Amino acid sequence: MSVKAPGTRWYNAVWRWHFYAAMLCVPFVLWLATTGALYTWKPQIEAWLDRPYHTLATAPAVSADAQVAAALRAVPGARPHKYQLPPAPGQAARVIVGAGGEETLAYVDPATAAVLKTVPVESRLMRVIFHLHGDLLIGNPGSYLVELAACWAVVMLLTGLYLWWPRGRRGLAGVVYPRLGGGKRLFWRDLHAVSGIWVSLLALGLILTGLPWAKAWGSYFKEVRQITGTADGPVDWPIGRPPAGARAMLGDHAEHGGMAMAHVLAPPGALDRVIATVTPLAIAPPVLIAPPAKAGGMWTVTSDAADRPQRTQLTVDGATGAVLTRRDFAERHWIDRAVGYGIAAHEGALFGLANQLLSTITALLLVLLAVSGTVLWWRRRPVGLLGAPIPLSRPRFGVVLIGAVVALGVLLPFFGLSLVVVLMAERFALRRLSLGRWLGLRTA
Repeated sequence: MSVKAPGTRWYNAVWRWHFYAAMLCVPFVLWLATTGALYTWKPQIEAWLDRPYHTLATAPAVSADAQVAAALRAVPGARPHKYQLPPAPGQAARVIVGAGGEETLAYVDPATAAVLKTVPVESRLMRVIFHLHGDLLIGNPGSYLVELAACWAVVMLLTGLYLWWPRGRRGLAGVVYPRLGGGKRLFWRDLHAVSGIWVSLLALGLILTGLPWAKAWGSYFKEVRQITGTADGPVDWPIGRPPAGARAMLGDHAEHGGMAMAHVLAPPGALDRVIATVTPLAIAPPVLIAPPAKAGGMWTVTSDAADRPQRTQLTVDGATGAVLTRRDFAERHWIDRAVGYGIAAHEGALFGLANQLLSTITALLLVLLAVSGTVLWWRRRPVGLLGAPIPLSRPRFGVVLIGAVVALGVLLPFFGLSLVVVLMAERFALRRLSLGRWLGLRTA
């Protein structure tokens, strides 16, 4: 095949990387888009699931100690972990207790202290979807796989933008909207390219704001902050998936930044004094109240609002009900605030319903991008071959390109490591095997 147009070799090389990145990412894109879109609607789904516990008879509440005691009786051998304030009259209190390495959520009627339902925290529907999305239900190995796919999804999107970029084309057809009258091949090509341009920036935002949770990148980010002196205490988002013993101390989000707290039984009346202090403060719900880690210690009151900029944390003296410390979101380090805004946007909670709709549209466009790309590949692939773009003579890699790849490898170390592995495998193994022709690494 002769190459006359300037830049064709480079264009072909980018196309090959786009193809292989897509082959790795498409199954994960479909999976993550589906589970992520579902998780975006967590408030509405949980409200619907919990509706039997939101319409209780309104009556004077019994003591919080009595409610906690009822939850402990319902789970033999348990110890109290958190008490969640009922967000409104007529709604059940949530008491989270731990036993045998597992946390259990008990719905308790505040008026009678009757336990209405108990369920393991990790078995709740939205927690299952959370783990399906973040670690494929297999813990940290799944987190590594998701992170690897996310890193290569960045490559897929960036190379796709390069391939899409209009070169000498006039008009917006096929650029910002698909051409519908040019036959099936042109339709699928335009559908893939146009959906890609509309979704790319949003998808890149979703990928980057999801990285703090990932086991490898989150740990890397944490170490960088320690080295640079920008760490500001424990983070309030989980990194990877903690072991079972630590999970028994955690709720939907990490308490005290993920530190496991071995709570003690509090003196009678202390919880009610803390509640009396906290209720008038109008802290963003859900409000979680955790007993001291040791006798005589302070109670911790945390807003677990999905819209993280509304969060605050207090310590309260259970003996007097006095607020000892308070730290609002605005007082955290700017890096923590930036990550908090990103996570809230990632979960669809930063600006309400509009955020949920935007995230859902992004997920649907990602599905459309993956499906249309798969159709294009299937229709164009040669019989008996994978269908990768054929290799041309080696392109000239400029300083800008090398710098961009190095920068991306530093920002995403998991990508950098996997890129080295792929290049070494392609260079020294796959090209020399009979499999190389099927992969498109060499001609017949």
